[in-house]
This record gives sequence, C-alpha cells and structure tokens, in this order.
Amino acid sequence: MANQALMANAIRALAMDAVQQANSGHPGAPMGMADMAVALWGEHLRYNPANPHWFDRDRFVLSNGHASMLIYAVLHLTGYDLPLAELKNFRQLHGKTAGHPEVDVTPGVETTTGPLGQGITNAVGFALAEKLLAAEFNRKNLAIVDHHTYAFLGDGCMMEGISHEACALAGAWHLNKLIALYDDNGISIDGQVKPWFIDNTEERFKAYGWNVIGPIDGNDAKEVAKAIAKAKKEATKPTLIVCKTTIGKGSPNRAGTAKAHGEALGAEEIKLTREAIGWPYPAFEIPADVYADWDHKAEGAKTEAAWNDTFAAYAAAYPELAAEFTRRMKGELPKNFHQVAFDTVVAAHTKGETVASRKASQLALEAFTAALPEMLGGSADLTGSNLTNTKSTAALRFDAKTGAVVLNAPPAPVVPQGGEDEAAQGDAVEPPHGDIGRHINYGVREFGMAAIMNGVALHGGYIPYGGTFLTFSDYSRNAIRMAALMKRRVVHVFTHDSIGLGEDGPTHQSIEHAASLRLIPNLDVWRPGDTAETAVAWAVALQNATRPTALLLSRQNIAYAAKSDLGDISRGAYVLSEPEHVGLKNKKTAAVIIATGSEVQLALAAQKLLADKKIAVRVVSMPSTTTFDRQDLAYKKAVLPKKIPRVAVEMGCTDGWWKYGCAAVVGIDSYGESAPAPVLFKHFGFTAENVAATVEAALRD
Repeated sequence: MANQALMANAIRALAMDAVQQANSGHPGAPMGMADMAVALWGEHLRYNPANPHWFDRDRFVLSNGHASMLIYAVLHLTGYDLPLAELKNFRQLHGKTAGHPEVDVTPGVETTTGPLGQGITNAVGFALAEKLLAAEFNRKNLAIVDHHTYAFLGDGCMMEGISHEACALAGAWHLNKLIALYDDNGISIDGQVKPWFIDNTEERFKAYGWNVIGPIDGNDAKEVAKAIAKAKKEATKPTLIVCKTTIGKGSPNRAGTAKAHGEALGAEEIKLTREAIGWPYPAFEIPADVYADWDHKAEGAKTEAAWNDTFAAYAAAYPELAAEFTRRMKGELPKNFHQVAFDTVVAAHTKGETVASRKASQLALEAFTAALPEMLGGSADLTGSNLTNTKSTAALRFDAKTGAVVLNAPPAPVVPQGGEDEAAQGDAVEPPHGDIGRHINYGVREFGMAAIMNGVALHGGYIPYGGTFLTFSDYSRNAIRMAALMKRRVVHVFTHDSIGLGEDGPTHQSIEHAASLRLIPNLDVWRPGDTAETAVAWAVALQNATRPTALLLSRQNIAYAAKSDLGDISRGAYVLSEPEHVGLKNKKTAAVIIATGSEVQLALAAQKLLADKKIAVRVVSMPSTTTFDRQDLAYKKAVLPKKIPRVAVEMGCTDGWWKYGCAAVVGIDSYGESAPAPVLFKHFGFTAENVAATVEAALRD
C-alpha cells in the first residue's frame, strides 16, 4: 500500500526547495493542496506519463497556476519526462518549469494558467469538447471518448468574474464529467479573505446547477479520494468538491498565513518544516520507496493499451469514423479544404455582392461549416448581429432531464443582414442524422466565451469560433492574449467594427480596438473590405494551426472592389488599383493610399477624384497588417514602393499606421458620436474629398 503521507510530503519538500532555490515563487498552495494531488493523481486520474497526448486521457487543469510547483512535482514523481534537474531550474530562463504552467513547454501540462479564473474556464471548454465528441463518435459498447476533466482552483479564481460566467454555463450544459476541487484555505496575498470574500460558495454553485460535495478535509487524501469517487458517479451535473485546507501545510510559522503564499519560506523555516513533517532528506532528495509509490508508468501504459484495444475494435467496425476522429484530434483539415476555400473565394469574386462584411463572413461560413464538421461556432447573445450561425450549425442544446446532447436539432434561423433587433428568418434545414448542434448561445459572457473556446481548442477535435461586437473585445482581451501565447487556433468574429455602426454611439463604436488587437503577438487581425477578402480571411484563419485570428467586420454595406487577381489577398496587403485603372496609363505613380475594410471604397473614390486632376495614385488594400508584416522584404517593397508618399485611411487610431512610413493618416484619435453612420462619416472626415485633399497636402509637403 502506498504511503500517502510520504507522497504528499514529497510534494511539499520539492515545492519549498524549488521556490527557495529560485528565491521566487509560491510554496504555500502546493503545500496545502499536496494531499488533494495524492488523492487525484494516485487513485483516480487516467494518464500515461510516457505519452502525455494520448486521446482519451483525463485532463487536469491547475487553475490557480501560481501553485505551479504542485504540478511540476507530481509530473516528475509520476514519471513524465521532467527530470529533477528541471525542478532545480524552477523559474529560470528556457527551463521547463516556468513560474506558471505553460502548455507545450512542460509535458503533462494541458493549458497555460496564471491569470486567475481562466484555468477553470478552460476546463469547462475541455469538458464541453469531451461531451460533444462522445456524442458524435461513440457507438454502442465502443466508447472511444470517455474521460473526465479535473481542475484545482482557489479563492482568486472564485473571486474573478469569469468563474461565474463559465461555471454557470457548465451547469447549463450538464457537464457531469467536470470535477473541480476548490482549495478553500481562506488566504490570499492581502491576508485572510473574510473582509472581502464572503460568498456562500456552496450555495452559489448549487444555484448554477452543480453537484456540491463538502466542505471536506482537503488535507486528508483518503477523504478527498472518496469525494472524487462520489463525484464520478454524478450523471447530470458538474461537481465542486470544497476542500478545506491549510496554506503552507507543515510549516510551523508560515502555515495558515499570507506569508506562505508568494515568497520562499527561508532556510530556517524549511529546516523547521522538515522536522515538523518528518522529512529528514536533504533538498531535492526523494527516497526510492516514495518514487515507487508515485510511479505511474506501468499503470499508465496499461490504461492506454486498453484504450488502444477499444479503438482498434472501433476502427474495424467504423473505419470512416475512426479516420475522421483521428484527423480531427490531430488538428488536420479535410483533404478537400483547399478546393473548398478556392471555390468559396472565387464564388465571392464572381458574385461581387454589396453586403456588410459581417454578412460576407456568414456567406463564407456557409461553405466552411458545411465542409468542416469540426467548426464549432457561437455568439455572446448577438447571433443576429454577428451572423455566426449557418444552415449547417444547429443550436447546441442539452436535454433538461438527462443532460445528454440533443441530436438532430433544427438549425438556428439564419438571420438576414441587419441589426440585432431584426426579426429572424431563413429556412430550417434538417441536419444529417446524428449531428450535434454546432452553434453555441454563450449568453452575455464575452470573456467566458473566449476562454472556453481556448479550452475547446486545447482539447482538440473542434475549431472554435465566437462572435461579439468589436468594442467588447476589451472584455475578452486576456483570453485572446492567452490563445496567442498558447498558439491555439481560435477565431474571434468581431462585428460592428467602427463608427459605421451609427446611432449606438461612442460606447459601442470601436476606435482603438483594431490597433490594440494588432499589438498582441501571434494574433492575426483581419479587417476585410469585401466578400472575397472576407472569404480569404476565413480560409487563412482556418489554416492558422498555431495562432488565433480576429476578424473585424462591418455593420454597414460595402461595395465589391473589382480585382484582376485574388492570389495576393492572403498575403495581407496587395495592389488593388493602379493609376491605369482610372485612366492614367502612362502617368508615374505619385502617391499610395493604404486602406482597410470599408475604407477601401473611400480610397478608390479618392483615387478617381485625384485622377481627374491628373494625380496618379495607387490603392493598396491591407486587410491584415499582421499578415503583411510577415511577408518578405521584396514583396513589401513591391506593394509599397520606396520614395512614394503614403496615406493610410482607417476609421480608428492613427498610431499604428506611422510604421509604414505614412506622410498622413486619415483616422480617428477621439471617441465617436451618436448619429447615423453617413452623418458620422462626414463629421469625422471619412469622405472621398477629404482623403483626396489629404493626399494632395502630403504631395505638397
């Protein structure tokens, strides 16, 4: 029998030793949650240290990511490829044991956690993906998707508002395979939380529709293990296990205090702690019998082998489903994707429709969602405005009694272009037998939606996308940043991208948002100017396997811009119109107008006005500055020749455009106003006449 007390003390010792050596970190939470880890990893978690990525493993999320030494210690002890040298290298440059857990850096870490509340929200995404994949792929007696998602979280996660957004949805979605263990130690950085955190957490989660167990003694591994076993029997609800613990457990002078939270214990206190817990071994030394108790390599290999046998039987009975499941879990697009993308872009070009780019997005989505069953969409209560639903994406629903995913639900109505208050219309098309709903009503939960999508993408099997107004990207921003940091394919559909939305006024009119999003490393930002550019933007986003994408789309209609070639749109910027296209065949180009989105039409109109004055201007459409910036120097010079004045036009902050060597920028560096869009365009100078005058002024200077 394993000695659970020694197993827990091994975590405590490694945590305090690593933090002490780094002179940086958080020893208290790992020491307090050590017994919880023993219960979960020692008795319940399905995993194989030799293959951290096998499909049907349980997922574990350390939402209170500052407790990173907990997971690093456990990964090392159980047999993952995380040698003791890496624990000694805690928080050091290029190590595998960063200050907060990072996915794809440390084997066995499922998501990057640190910003509190996002980990538990990622876990909701994991559990949702598991439930949907099971509904899609499992067959009688052949369950190839059957795993749990576990999360540890603390008071900080509970206080962050995103936990409310996500946990309410988890209850609504009946995610019974989600089990969260709450480290209820009553301490945060500022001290005892009682003066500022008085929530009745148990009643709060019961109100969400969760099964709540406890409070229990979180420092008793046997009691925690029993609670987990009970939670696993819950058939319709997610479970919260309230674990009362002592932060810094074992430390004679720091236990139960804020001093244990975010600083090294100190050499003398570590010595006293070793004596108090009966751990006579020097720093970073773990006895062989403790390693033996923790070692999960043989059991993990056995567990994975059993699943492999199940999958082999599944593949023999359902070869096409098995191949599809494998493709999707690998994140590979269908073999016909490039043809679908080509046909979609060409169709948009051929039709040349005048529609809002949000409608152009929906037109592209009709093709892509029909061809890619892994596309899982949604909207934060703005479906009729974001136009994220299609005929292929029925609304995702769950049976109120059983909690099961409702199959073959009718699709959500396809709403015509217009405002969020317009009546829904469209034909209800019966999806093929056995389809899950693929359009999620997230409710008014922009941040929760974004972080749940991250969890879905991390789990695998789906490409998530979700919509809201561009100005509300501020609510989602940190989750967008986390997707970029984690290099995950998540698509954000941001509509109502400018003052062009009109009467809703400055609270809803985006000014700084495009520029702000472009500052996030590894995030692709597209602001397409017509249906073809929008289709290309979607095609590129779906191929971006290692970066998220933000699509900034208009409410107002945009005319189609005639093009001689579609090939360079995917490079982020291209020459749309030369002087010869407006009657100046032999005239040397005097200036370049760069525009994005709806302002491309302004640039084209200004080009004609200038041509009447014999001023030759090239128009460059730049739907994606982030993509263009990655192009080679030769292409950049071909699009934006040197020594020719450049003028940028975009209804937003001007700062980001100066890097292109612009002589002037027609933009907005103030907030908007409440008025009809045409009035606003004139008020802020977004007219062809003003753009032309700005070019002339630049040429004079």
